[in-house]
Amino acid sequence: MTGSNAGPTGGSVNARIADFRNLEPAKRLDALVAAGGLSPADAALLGKPGALPLSLANGMIENVVGTFELPLGVATNFQVNGRDYLIPMAVEEPSVVAAASYMARIARTGGGFFTSSDNPVMRAQVQVLGTSDPEGARHRLLGAKAEIVAAANEKDKVLVSLGGGCRDIEVHVFPHTPRGAIVVMHLIVDVRDAMGANTVNTMAETVAPIVERVTGGAVRLRILSNLADLRLARARVEVSPAALATSEFSGDRMIEGILDAYTFAAIDPYRAATHNKGIMNGIDPVVVATGNDWRAIEAGAHAYAARSGRYTSLTTWEQAKNGNLIGTIEMPMALGLVGGATKTHPLAQASLRLLGVKTAQELAEVTVAVGLAQNMAALRALATEGIQRGHMALHARNIAIVAGAAGREIEIVATELAKAHDVRTDRAREILARLRKES
Repeated sequence: MTGSNAGPTGGSVNARIADFRNLEPAKRLDALVAAGGLSPADAALLGKPGALPLSLANGMIENVVGTFELPLGVATNFQVNGRDYLIPMAVEEPSVVAAASYMARIARTGGGFFTSSDNPVMRAQVQVLGTSDPEGARHRLLGAKAEIVAAANEKDKVLVSLGGGCRDIEVHVFPHTPRGAIVVMHLIVDVRDAMGANTVNTMAETVAPIVERVTGGAVRLRILSNLADLRLARARVEVSPAALATSEFSGDRMIEGILDAYTFAAIDPYRAATHNKGIMNGIDPVVVATGNDWRAIEAGAHAYAARSGRYTSLTTWEQAKNGNLIGTIEMPMALGLVGGATKTHPLAQASLRLLGVKTAQELAEVTVAVGLAQNMAALRALATEGIQRGHMALHARNIAIVAGAAGREIEIVATELAKAHDVRTDRAREILARLRKES
C-alpha cells in the first residue's frame, strides 16, 4: 500500500477515541475533529443536515425533487498496516458501526489488519457478432494489439501522462450461443485513482471500428465489466484466543464456533449469501460515504464469490499452529478518488479527508479490512449468544422512536426493551406511556 494516513492538517490520526459511542452527537463530532485533524469547515459540514445542496443534487442525477439522507457514523479503532484510520460509514442498519469498531479494537491486539492490493486495472468488453471464423478473428485481433492499444490510449492522454492507460487486450471466443459465434475482446486498462467506468467505456467505443475492420464482424456492446478480477484487494487479521475470550466463553471455544460458522458458509450457498451480505454490511457503508459506486462493488463481490461455479464465502477463517485465529479476505474492489460523486458530493469529499487515503488502492485496502472486521463480528456473535442479542439491543432505539419517544425518553425506553429482550413497538409504547404518567 502506498501513501500515508495524514489528515487534512498533516497530523496523524488516533483511531482510539475513549467512550465515543456514549457521547452526544455534538460532543462526538468535537472528539472526531480532535482525533482526526479535521478542519473547521469539515466539522461544520458534518455537523449540519442538508450538506448536499439541492442545486448540486440536481446536476448529479435526473428528475431531482429532493435529497435523501442516511446516518453517517464513524468506526473507530482501525489499524491497517500499522496506521490508524477513522472510518466514515453511511448506513441505516443498527449495530454495523459498533460491530466493526469492536472487532477493530480486538484486532489491534494482534497488530490490526494487514493488506495488499493489485494495480487498479479494469476490463472493457467489446462484443463482436457475425464472424464466420471466430478463432481466426481472435488471432487477427491479437495481431492488431498494438494498433488497438495505441488508439485507446490516444483517447485519454491525461490518464497516460499519470502512468495509466490501456496495457493489453484479451480475446475470448464463445463458439456456440443462441446468437451464433460471439467474439469478445477485453481492453485491459490501468485507471490509476479513478473507478474507471467512463474511461474504459470511452476507450471501448473508440476502438470499435478497428475491431470491426479486423474481424469482419459487427460490434454490439462496448462496456466495462464490474467483475474487476484484475483489481483485487486483500486483508488479513490474526487474533489470539485470549483476545477473543469473554466472561461467558473461552477464547478456544470462541474460535471453534467461528470456524464452525465459517465452514457452513463455505459449503452452503444459502448460508454464504447471508455470510457475504454481512461482509458487505461493512464495505458498502464506506463505499457510499466516499461517493463510490456501491452497486458495482456488490456486483463484483458476488460474481467473484461464484467464480468456481459454486457460490461460496468471500472470507476464509483458519486456526494457526500457535492457536491464533487467522481471517483473510480477497475480492474485487474498484474504488476511485477522482470522478463522479467523489468529487461532487461535499460529504464524500469530507469522508475522504477524514480517511486520509492518498490512492485508490489504499482506499480499497482499508475498505476490505472493514469488511473482514464486520465478518468477524457476525461470526463471533453467531458462534456464541446469537446474532439478535447485540443487534436488537441497538435496534431498540429505532423501536423507541417509532413508538413516539423523544429526547432522553429514547434511551430510557430502549434500555428497558433491551434488558427484557423484548424489542417490540407495542411494548415500547407501554413503557413510554408509563414513563410519561410517572413524570
